[in-house]
Amino acid sequence: MKALSLLARLEELSKSGQIPLHMPGHKRNEALAEYLHTLGARLDITEITGFDDLHDAQGILRAAQERAAALWGVRKSWFLINGSTGGILAGIRALAPAGSRVLVARACHKSVFHALELCRLRPAFLQPQPVPGWSFAGPVSPESLAQGLARFPDAKLVILTSPTYEGLLSDLPALVKLAHDAGVPVLVDEAHGAHLGLYGAFPAGAVAAGADLVIQSLHKTLPSLTQTAILHCAGPLADPSAVDRQLAVFETSSPSYLLMASLDGCVDWLTEQGEKALPAWRERLERFRRETGPLHSLRLLGDELSLPFARDPGKIVIGSGPLTGRELKDRLREEYNLELEMAGADWALAMTGPGDTDETLGALARALRAIDETLPAVPPPAPLPPLPVPEAVLPPWQAMERPAAPMPLEQAAGRISAGYLWAYPPGIPLILPGERVDEAFLQGCRALTARGVVLHSGEENGALRILAE
Repeated sequence: MKALSLLARLEELSKSGQIPLHMPGHKRNEALAEYLHTLGARLDITEITGFDDLHDAQGILRAAQERAAALWGVRKSWFLINGSTGGILAGIRALAPAGSRVLVARACHKSVFHALELCRLRPAFLQPQPVPGWSFAGPVSPESLAQGLARFPDAKLVILTSPTYEGLLSDLPALVKLAHDAGVPVLVDEAHGAHLGLYGAFPAGAVAAGADLVIQSLHKTLPSLTQTAILHCAGPLADPSAVDRQLAVFETSSPSYLLMASLDGCVDWLTEQGEKALPAWRERLERFRRETGPLHSLRLLGDELSLPFARDPGKIVIGSGPLTGRELKDRLREEYNLELEMAGADWALAMTGPGDTDETLGALARALRAIDETLPAVPPPAPLPPLPVPEAVLPPWQAMERPAAPMPLEQAAGRISAGYLWAYPPGIPLILPGERVDEAFLQGCRALTARGVVLHSGEENGALRILAE
């Protein structure tokens, strides 16, 4: 007999009439306020008898996570309710001793850099490969990792991102083998690839490559609520007990049962329907490509015969032709009621998932054809060159602890940053605390903003925190 899902148990409790003399304060009383009914507060509970404890799972939550581990074929899986960020922070802390050397893909999410700062790690950066004809970074090459391992034999961890936000895939089997041959564990931020490798519908991902810890955001590409993610122990060089300890540090002690029920429901959906649903999603994507047809000014990533990377077809990257990426994104929203994920300098990104239908993808195809007809048939603009990597003067954590103050970016040439400057989304830092601002970097920032890219520093008016002299 199949065990009740977490959602079914919550429904059962809601109907039982049990009086909740415990958190949360709404007491499952949806009549208290209309928004509580809308949000489903009758299912919102804390760790009460029969509902287990995420940080010491022995019952229903343990069984749910074991079902997830069986689905992905890994040693152990953990539900994450503060996104992939929590798993990245915990995973890096579990694998890398404080103060140790780590090899890090430079084009990582900001949570990786926060982990470097918190754990006082010493990063050696692996530069991404350029993507021919496009203004965004590709994955790290095996050659780059081999050079990093040779130069830094004291490295304790390799941190990679695959797929990229734009859907480009690293050669993970080669990368993991290089690291493991050197005795170094590998953590992969696979936030955008929870669907990879399942039922053969999409390319294989980090789990199949044997990465030691793999973090996936189920909410990004699968039917699960925002903020839900999962951490897998897939390779041999990670200690699950160390991960347990660090998750207790970086995750809330009051995890949402609504979010955990969403994770459990997503695993059940994949188990029961994924074998049909994921290939059907892939087929809809192929029909979208056919329906879009040849474009004269706009273009789709992957139409090139010479693209040197594997890619996730679930990401639709649209070259914006003579428009900026922001202008294309705005036109799709204002003229066709289509809201894309993000815009870059000369491209925009549509993210798809199994919830997309032929109708939604067809609407995008028709809109792209219609916009394309209004644009001149000209070659795509020359891609922006990668920003130069600033000179590292101090480790990030040291720079963060020294006296600093905001300064207008244009006045900061020659000074040392005490903060981050991001292009968000995707949240990849252009400069880190402890790196020197120079004129070449400022020119690169001007080129980005001229094409509509928004830069964030956390300071008002685009200022950047700068170390006091």
